[in-house]
Amino acid sequence: MWVLLIVAAVIVVGIMIYNGLVKMRVQVDGAWADIDVQLKRRHDLIPNVVETVKGYAGHERGTLEAVVNARSAAMSAQGPADRAGAENMLTGALKSLFALSEAYPQLQAAGNFLDLQQTLKDLENGIQQARRYYNAVVRDYNTKIGQVPTNILAMAFGFSAREFFELAEGEGEVPKVSFG
Repeated sequence: MWVLLIVAAVIVVGIMIYNGLVKMRVQVDGAWADIDVQLKRRHDLIPNVVETVKGYAGHERGTLEAVVNARSAAMSAQGPADRAGAENMLTGALKSLFALSEAYPQLQAAGNFLDLQQTLKDLENGIQQARRYYNAVVRDYNTKIGQVPTNILAMAFGFSAREFFELAEGEGEVPKVSFG
């Protein structure tokens, strides 16, 4: 009789641990989806920025092409580490583009350019918030699958650690543009 109660208790605890791991894995996937949405919104905005700059500074092909190429690389990157590297390249290209705008007073005064720049700043803030949440959920998940006795069930059912999404220093910053 006692043996059956112990076996039943072990089974119930095992089910609870497994369900907790599934819940945490779903949270990690959901948090990554939030980052993905923010990054896609950023990627969708970039062609508008490039076209606006092209209208005022079309002969700056190298900078414009660097932004377009970095955007393409960021859109095709897979996984947090590759995605972070590609997004860092894109951020650098955007900084060059916005720095270029300082040489064109008519671009600095263009309302649509200022609107695009503000929208990009808002998106960068959203990416930063989504990244923080994702990394917190990944930290909790990775901690849980490394703790005893959860680690035993995690290994048995193929739960594995997830990568953090780390951006370079200064991430989320839109370059400051001087208007005078």
